[in-house]
Amino acid sequence: MVVKMAAVPEPPSEGATPAATAAPAPASAPAPVPIPVPVPSPAPVPAASPAPAPSPSPSPSPTLAVKAEAVESPGAGAGAGPGGGPGVGAGAAAAPTAPAAPGTGTGTELSERHTLLAVLQFLKKNRFREAEETLRREASVQEGLDETLRAAGPRGSDSAHQPDVSSVLSAYSNQGDPSLYEEYYCGLKAFIEAALDALKAELASLLYPVFVHLYLELVYNEHEREARLFFHRYHGDQEGYYHDDLRVLAGLSKKEHMQGNETVLDFRTSKFVLRISRDSYQCLKRHLQEQHNNQIWNIVQEHLFIDVFDGMPRSKQQIELTSGGMAGEAKREANKTKVFFGLLKEPEIELPLDDEDEEGENEEGKPKKKKPKKDSLGAKSKKQDPNAPQLNRIPLPELKDSDKLDKIMIMKEATKRVKLGPDCLPSICFYTFLNAYQGLTAVDFTDDSSLIAGGFADSTVRVWSATPKKLRSVKGATDLSLIDKESEDVLERIMDEKSACEFKMLLGHGGPVYGTSFSPDRNYLLSSSEDGTVRLWSLQTFTCLVGYKGHNYPVWDTQFSPYGYYFISGGHDRVARLWVTDHYQPLRIFSGHLSDVTCTIFHPNSNYVATGSADRTIRLWDVLNGNCVRILTGHKGPIHSLAFSPSGRYLASGATDGRVLLWDIGHGLLVGELNGHTDTVYSLKFSRDGEILASGSMDHTVKMWDTVKAFEDLETDDFSTATGHINLADNSQELLLGSYMTKSTPVIGLHFTRRNLLLAAGAYNPQ
Repeated sequence: MVVKMAAVPEPPSEGATPAATAAPAPASAPAPVPIPVPVPSPAPVPAASPAPAPSPSPSPSPTLAVKAEAVESPGAGAGAGPGGGPGVGAGAAAAPTAPAAPGTGTGTELSERHTLLAVLQFLKKNRFREAEETLRREASVQEGLDETLRAAGPRGSDSAHQPDVSSVLSAYSNQGDPSLYEEYYCGLKAFIEAALDALKAELASLLYPVFVHLYLELVYNEHEREARLFFHRYHGDQEGYYHDDLRVLAGLSKKEHMQGNETVLDFRTSKFVLRISRDSYQCLKRHLQEQHNNQIWNIVQEHLFIDVFDGMPRSKQQIELTSGGMAGEAKREANKTKVFFGLLKEPEIELPLDDEDEEGENEEGKPKKKKPKKDSLGAKSKKQDPNAPQLNRIPLPELKDSDKLDKIMIMKEATKRVKLGPDCLPSICFYTFLNAYQGLTAVDFTDDSSLIAGGFADSTVRVWSATPKKLRSVKGATDLSLIDKESEDVLERIMDEKSACEFKMLLGHGGPVYGTSFSPDRNYLLSSSEDGTVRLWSLQTFTCLVGYKGHNYPVWDTQFSPYGYYFISGGHDRVARLWVTDHYQPLRIFSGHLSDVTCTIFHPNSNYVATGSADRTIRLWDVLNGNCVRILTGHKGPIHSLAFSPSGRYLASGATDGRVLLWDIGHGLLVGELNGHTDTVYSLKFSRDGEILASGSMDHTVKMWDTVKAFEDLETDDFSTATGHINLADNSQELLLGSYMTKSTPVIGLHFTRRNLLLAAGAYNPQ
């Protein structure tokens, strides 16, 4: 039986109006039940978050340490990049028996030459002609050797800051015969096809980075015809998830196109990571030595990071699970840092008895009977999680009296929470935005489910009350001065009844609003926009308090910390920034992604931040020191949604590939894959007890997944992090508890109430 709630649209002139429809899920049968959406009025709605485009100007891209073989030769001179990014190698650590690249010397000699060249360039640029000539004479360097020195410079010495374009592109100046490039590639391809079946899948992952760098070398050396033919013939050999990157490379047909191009800088400054077994690596090295194929070997040494492990080679299915990132897989070293994923110890708060309890006690005359039940709630919070960080690891705001009252309310609500499971699915209340001709791009709910905020493409933010209580603003200064500040109901008296209405419109942004986030205490609202700013709004006065300016380009997402005070933002400039509400400058800048930071979220203990990016990777950052402590690869498209489990141990992610991936944060491993959506997954949310994961997609469906079953068979002690062998059962249909389709409404917002009712939101989109 389907119960319809209030669903009366306001006239189009008054803007988008959320209308709610409720669809209780059946208690026993998990068969799909459609959610009726009574929306007769058509209104086109753009995507909830636009697909990030390539940034119009270069942005910092930290380099990865140079290693030819991770096991045998550790990278030299590793240092910390900005925001805790990966370090920078001082020189390439070549394999012991590798053929040397022509025209190169030892690492020390190359470093000295590069330093000398840099000094000479500085003197020449600043017209210190006499000093330049003296240095050239003493160092026996002629002007004609500048390009030779540049070509012989150390390939792995790019700084973590924006690299110099000329020195970056010089990596491609040491060219061979252009007519032989096709022969090099075909020879490598034939070698891989003739290799043992056990090694073939690992060696095949070498084709894509080699293809890219051979093509870029041809373009840089102005062999346009050969480059065009080479690309046309062999781009079809590459995996489908690289086609977006190849589409960008196809536009680089001239040397001039490479100047300042971010994609080229990404390929040059970020080593493509390949994780292969020792057997595969030795087979590859032996082949290149026998063929004297210096061209391929130079690419392997200069542009690839081969992470060698001992053990059996991985199968094609195992490789595909973690491949797809713009820079290949994550290095094993990147996920070895200890992560404190446990929850912080809750403060001890005495839970007062409510009116119903007092009546029961008076009648029975035995008030002590109910006290043990109340004390048991507090007992849970007194246990210290062994995986939790120290309470003082990062400074957190002190609890105010209002916060303590809210904690008490949460505890009371928890006693009435519905226990969810395969036989007891939550009811769904769907809020459909009618007449949303402004273009709904973001939705958020308060923790107590009393307010809904929507961000729109017309640069406005709208806030609705989800309860019968209307929204009111604080009175003016003159009226406030007449109020008795000592009265008990002063908080009620300061509100202006004349201003009461069902929704408030917030004006101030200069472009579409892509992200909204309520503070835990419901006093503030954050919004991020295309105008490059994050704004903090007061929900008492419904005015803008602060505009945070730090991003240079559109800000795709912003999120408050679970404890308030801190918030995170991510944008088109490829970095995430950590802020606090009382400072207009960011506290941390998390730099490391190779493309737009499309979604952000705080860990439940507020000590970590997770970011998803258009480079198809997820990174976990430590708020304390700004270091990147996890790099998770496996998605085949830009990531648009993240959600932590209530326990803090697991992370769910959704992307344009329609897949939902489950990650173990403690080990940094992929532990589950949920297939079922046919379009971008824009929203994810765990139930309050963590037993169900809800996912919302642009395919107009809400799906529910059994996370208890997904996580119950995991044996963390047996995780083979040393080799990366991951075997996932294809059990998506077994884990799918229900699929609920709207009439024609993309799902861009999900929220579980404190009693485990599922709220969903989206804007009607006529076909």
